[in-house]
Amino acid sequence: MDVGTKLFTWMNGKLVGEDAYGNKYYVHRRGVLRDGHEMRWCLYKGLAEASKVPPEWHHWLHHGTDVVPDGSDPRQFAWQKEHQPNLTGTPYAYRPPGHVLEGGKRDKATGDYEPWTPA
Repeated sequence: MDVGTKLFTWMNGKLVGEDAYGNKYYVHRRGVLRDGHEMRWCLYKGLAEASKVPPEWHHWLHHGTDVVPDGSDPRQFAWQKEHQPNLTGTPYAYRPPGHVLEGGKRDKATGDYEPWTPA
């Protein structure tokens, strides 16, 4: 985050909440409108990566709701998993069998494989 963003937030921002990842969410102190909506923004903790914003905060940031998330969303289902940021490029990224970083050896093709040959 650059100095300009920190200065703008210090002068104009009103902290409304923080998520489990440490990201902080702000609204404009004077109720300044942009495209008919109040200005809302997020200051990321650590690397600025948009996928670190949980769904309920994304919904609030994009004016889907005016209710600031507090973590007690009753619409959680048993099958829902905890939000995770994009793991691509990290040691936790998904790598299918045969991936170079997983040994690079794929299973042999089964008997139903028939290579294409030009006629």
